[in-house]
Amino acid sequence: MNESGTQLLARLEARCCLKDIEPRLFSEDEGPRHGEVVELYGAEGTGKTELLYHLLCRCVLPEAAGGLEVDVLFVDTDYSLDMLRLVSILDSRLTPAGLEEAALHASLSRLLVVHCSSSSQLLLTLHYLETTLNSRPSLALLLIDSISAFYWLDRCEGGASISRQEEKLSKCAELLGRLLRDYKFTIFATCHTIRRSSSVSAASCSSTLEADRPYLCRPWQRLVTHRVLCSRQEAENHTAGGSREEKRRQVFRVHCSSSSSTTKASRISSFCVTDAGVQFI
Repeated sequence: MNESGTQLLARLEARCCLKDIEPRLFSEDEGPRHGEVVELYGAEGTGKTELLYHLLCRCVLPEAAGGLEVDVLFVDTDYSLDMLRLVSILDSRLTPAGLEEAALHASLSRLLVVHCSSSSQLLLTLHYLETTLNSRPSLALLLIDSISAFYWLDRCEGGASISRQEEKLSKCAELLGRLLRDYKFTIFATCHTIRRSSSVSAASCSSTLEADRPYLCRPWQRLVTHRVLCSRQEAENHTAGGSREEKRRQVFRVHCSSSSSTTKASRISSFCVTDAGVQFI
């Protein structure tokens, strides 16, 4: 396929590097760089989507409010995107910076949202993504919530053949791999844990290790350069004399491991969710 001059410029133009998108989440100098993929993995209710909102806001907010001012594409496969919640978080970060409604509109204009209800729709969306990347050189982040949404549906449609079960997601991963190489953007995708059948009840540690083991197709696993394991932990009293609500607030734990560098790095951090969004502890 012949490449136009506009397409060539969009492909070669340097997009914003997101290695500093959230220093409290990644080890020092180990944030995602151009063409890398971060998987947020965990059970339902472990803060994955809230963490995506936090990263989304960091990207679309103006520099005056601590943002990066880059465009974001949010692919919502779980149909769980809460725009009112997102606007509330953005507003809570713009107000202290003395910015008004115009800044909120400008921030939202940097966000593109697509809904997908099947792996086939997701694959078509990703084919169209190249056109979007060509027309919006400032698009630096792709969010997918979640990449595992159609796992059971694809397994059912694929019958007994594993290759047929994984065919559509494998095609999505291969296409994403090419787009990442050509356009140098960054991907964050959530992935839900699944129940695994076991004839013998294993020890707690073994069960946890089994639940955290990647299960999506190999092409997707090869793309992932950072894996963030999300879990819930008991609330702690972090401030002496804190209110009863503060003492009971839910705390989420994230363990980030990176395989993008020669030496594997990891970091454990915690956060809670407030009306203003994610707050690291």
